[in-house]
Amino acid sequence: VGVAACQLSRALGLKVLGTAGTPEGLKLVLNNGAHLAFNHREEGYTDKIMEATEGRGIDVIVEMLSNVNLSKDLQMLALGGRVTIIGCRGSIEIDPRDTMAKESSIMGVTLSFATSEENKECAALFYAGMEAGWLRPVVGSQYPLTKAAQAHHDIIECPGAAGKTVLVVG
Repeated sequence: VGVAACQLSRALGLKVLGTAGTPEGLKLVLNNGAHLAFNHREEGYTDKIMEATEGRGIDVIVEMLSNVNLSKDLQMLALGGRVTIIGCRGSIEIDPRDTMAKESSIMGVTLSFATSEENKECAALFYAGMEAGWLRPVVGSQYPLTKAAQAHHDIIECPGAAGKTVLVVG
C-alpha cells in the first residue's frame, strides 16, 4: 500500500515524504515516488519531517502501524490535516488536544466498504497508471500456495515490508 500510495501521490503532483526502517526500505521509498525519505527507527525523525515541511506539517498521513505511530502522526499534521489509518496491530492512547489544536481528523480506511462505483473508479485509475508507467507494483517475498500459512506468519512478524507478498500457484 505504501509503495502504491507514493507512486499515485507523485503522479498526482503531490510532494511525497515517506518513511522506512532500513536502508533498503528508504531506497525503495525514494525509487517509488517519494521526494524525501526518513528512517522511522531513528531518534528525532519526526523533527526532520517537520523541518522538511518548514514547520507547516503534513496534510495527509497514510498510517500502516497506527498503534505505534498515531500519537506522533497527530503532532506532525498541518492545520486541517488528516491521518488515514490502514493498518493497526493493537490499541493506543492519544491526546485528543492534538486533534483539536490543528482541527485535524483521523479516518479508518478499508477497501471492504468501498462501493461498486468506487472500486471501478480505483481500478480505472490503477489501470491507467500501469499503462502510463507510473504505477509499478513491487513484488517482495514469494511463497507457493501450499505455504500460505507461513506467508501470513511472516507478514505479521516482518519488521518492514519490501513489496507485495505473493502466493504463487503451480
